[in-house]
Amino acid sequence: MVNKKRRYDLDWFRVIAILAVYVHHICMPFNGDKFHIMNLDSSKLLDDIMVFFEQFRLPLLFLISGTGTMLAFSKRTWFQFLKERSTRLIIPLVFGIFFIIPPQTYYEYIDKYTNYIEVYKSGLFPTNHLWFIENLFVLSVVLIPLILLIKSSKSIKFINALDVISSKTYGILLWVIPLLIGTILLKKIYPDESKNITNLSSTFYYGYFFISGILFATSKNIWKYLKLHRKLNLIAFIVSSILFYTYYFLPNEYVSPYVSKSVRWSIWYVVCALVSWTLITTLLGYGQIWFHKKSELLKKCNEAIYPFYILHQTIIIVVGYYIIQLQMSISSKIVLLVFTTFPLIIIIYRLLIYPFKITRILFGMKKRDKFNK
Repeated sequence: MVNKKRRYDLDWFRVIAILAVYVHHICMPFNGDKFHIMNLDSSKLLDDIMVFFEQFRLPLLFLISGTGTMLAFSKRTWFQFLKERSTRLIIPLVFGIFFIIPPQTYYEYIDKYTNYIEVYKSGLFPTNHLWFIENLFVLSVVLIPLILLIKSSKSIKFINALDVISSKTYGILLWVIPLLIGTILLKKIYPDESKNITNLSSTFYYGYFFISGILFATSKNIWKYLKLHRKLNLIAFIVSSILFYTYYFLPNEYVSPYVSKSVRWSIWYVVCALVSWTLITTLLGYGQIWFHKKSELLKKCNEAIYPFYILHQTIIIVVGYYIIQLQMSISSKIVLLVFTTFPLIIIIYRLLIYPFKITRILFGMKKRDKFNK
């Protein structure tokens, strides 16, 4: 039942999404939100732009990861799959927590430490941006029974029913309804914005996209319908975006006397989920036209993007700490941060990670002779 054909569109979207995460973290010190390092001045305009784009970067990654998980599972037993996930996720996560994240902690609390060793003495070892890897591993393991069920003949009627729903003009848009309901209900119990796996509102939200990726990988027809209805999904995305920013900029005093705070937050979750789902389904439709071909550039990017993700935030924080001290405009600092951190990440990757077996393992890469097999 699983479509095992390599999806170059998803490979491209994985690269693009992680580069979008990189750009997001480049801008974080300057948008006035809480980050590990903060510029003295901030830009409200930058924050207004970033709040929109943060609605779909990670959901897209989770959906792609769900699809990739199903494809990986189709080639392995559940035990082989668990071993492969542990090698490619747990090893980089543990290595990252003890060697990649500590510089972030040091520069975040630099006024409290007299030297770098005190970071280790403090016992403070957060996952920071590596929460994505942690959540991905937990979801992959916890959902093994679901994957086994979907792979079995018992799920044929369910998959066929999804195909029938998705074939309708608005069918794929209907997939957002369980996401809306589940998010609103769980946010009442788990209102925290934390990405911790124990925060079930966040885990459900990203998990829904992950499971959707699994289901997309199981059915060939859904990809056909994503492509067929791409224009309608685009219109839905434009409408959702208008609703998103209309509500975002709506003065609080216009609605607070008539609508409770709980309802206002529920409306916010709705517009956020609508933007996420409609854009991702639109991209998955148009991606089959734009990015359907294999290329050497994609092969190189696809291999490098995982180490790039693991490294990027640490490099941004270390270099950014010194850049935010400069007497420059916010835009100049952002440009300088890009032109210093991006080449540095690539140099570290090419010289210290790519050539060596041990570093490839630590950063979750496949063996060089097995890549793309």
